[in-house]
Amino acid sequence: MRAAVLYAPGDIRLENVPVPQLLSGHVKIRVAAVGVCGSDMPRMLIKGAHKMPLICGHEFSGHITEIGEGVEGFEIGELVAIPPMLPCYKCDQCQQGQFSRCRDYDYFGSRRDGAYAEYVCVPVSNLLKTPKNIDPRAVAMTDPASIALHAIWKAGGMTMGQRGGVIGCGPIGLFAIQWMRLMGASEVVAIDVSEEKLAMARRAGARHTFLAGAEIPADLLCDTIVEAAGHPSSVNMAVKLAAPSGHVVFIGIPVAEVALENKTFQHFLRQEISLHGSWNSFGSPYPGRQWTVTLDKLGSGELEWEFMITHDLDLAELPGMFEKFRTDKSMFFSKVMFRP
Repeated sequence: MRAAVLYAPGDIRLENVPVPQLLSGHVKIRVAAVGVCGSDMPRMLIKGAHKMPLICGHEFSGHITEIGEGVEGFEIGELVAIPPMLPCYKCDQCQQGQFSRCRDYDYFGSRRDGAYAEYVCVPVSNLLKTPKNIDPRAVAMTDPASIALHAIWKAGGMTMGQRGGVIGCGPIGLFAIQWMRLMGASEVVAIDVSEEKLAMARRAGARHTFLAGAEIPADLLCDTIVEAAGHPSSVNMAVKLAAPSGHVVFIGIPVAEVALENKTFQHFLRQEISLHGSWNSFGSPYPGRQWTVTLDKLGSGELEWEFMITHDLDLAELPGMFEKFRTDKSMFFSKVMFRP
């Protein structure tokens, strides 16, 4: 089968590799669509994966081609969603249903071979049924959409009439805007470094959009803010955007050291702001309502997704696309999707 194999940061090769062997309790799927996650950028180009060589890719959907011994309730040809984490189910965090914090997990695309390939072998515990007639690309967007939902729930959710804020309008931020509106937010403030992404934020439902660094009017402070950029400046901006007793939840993964400015800390302290960390997207029973609710809303059309896809490519184009990511800093993209 074809696969894009990561040998070292920046060394990505399209190769023919053996089809994974079907195991008991597993199904073999043919990958239908796989998206590029923001975490794939440093993994593929800067830091490398947990082990290499490795087939990356964890935002994916697929059709079942073979069913292993002991698997029931699924059929050949069925389209499924695949949560990418494989929890241990044994550690204290798993025992509490906190699977995002599993202490001994495996993960498609970062710790084991993932979906930048034609076929993947998946345990039945990582299969989810999908709504009728849903687009496989929408199913592949379940991961970023559920990450946004998990974060908002970590911050306590939204109450009807509250104002939401989103910093970083990539796919996770765009889904966060939509979730806030679905939960009853009266309006959403969106901030990004890109005018193109702010246009997408307005499409997602943001009423007020600002380029990073702009002065935000004092009457637009927000009750719940999702920080999805991971830059030190956006971390400070998110805290200062919070209304009194507001909640800020951090999804973005910083590369550089993050320091809270004195003005930021004073605002956090004096306005009694609550800061939350959010990691992954999983709940109990695994993978949790984050995934099942997201699939339902993608299937019903209440969550829009297609406008986010800026590139829809064949797997053969993956190495060249990542080279463009590395060399062309002016390149605009939101969600890049590959079809093996």
